[in-house]
Amino acid sequence: MTERASTGWAELLDECATEPGTSRQLIAQLRACEIAALAFCRLLERWARGDAHPSTAGGREAALRRAAERVETALSGLEAPLKRYLLELEAEAPEGRPWYGGPGAAELVDWEPVLTRAGVGVRPERVAQAYLELAMLVRALEGLAAAARIDAPPDPGSLWAGLFDLRENLLGRALDDVRALAA
Repeated sequence: MTERASTGWAELLDECATEPGTSRQLIAQLRACEIAALAFCRLLERWARGDAHPSTAGGREAALRRAAERVETALSGLEAPLKRYLLELEAEAPEGRPWYGGPGAAELVDWEPVLTRAGVGVRPERVAQAYLELAMLVRALEGLAAAARIDAPPDPGSLWAGLFDLRENLLGRALDDVRALAA
């Protein structure tokens, strides 16, 4: 077993960083995004399974709003450390390909019937887009951790490309969608 076998995505990002302070800030913010994304996605997934918690439609709407607010806060704080990390990595990274794949069937969900059944009056396309991007973030981080565990990390160019794609997806429409859901 190699030493890298016990590391995860955070350690891999730290190893690839030019400046330790930059990687620490990025890792902290990505962890916040991951935690908020998981909470948001799990809330919706519970409703899809028929677990109507909180017990009232108003409570469910407030829970979705709070989950979206947490995601919005985490994503808003991601922009600066991710931009700095990408700038530092870019100097060493020739062109690469993202290390994670596109959305799978599990991420492509029609949330309209779930939201209707839950009594939550938000635009289902906003929920679908936010869920898709947040699930992709979680899956990308899991893929990066798996690559680190099996000692097959992406090359610097691919790491840069994957993080760049995540930035474009998360800080664009996904952030707009969670802002609208949080309002």
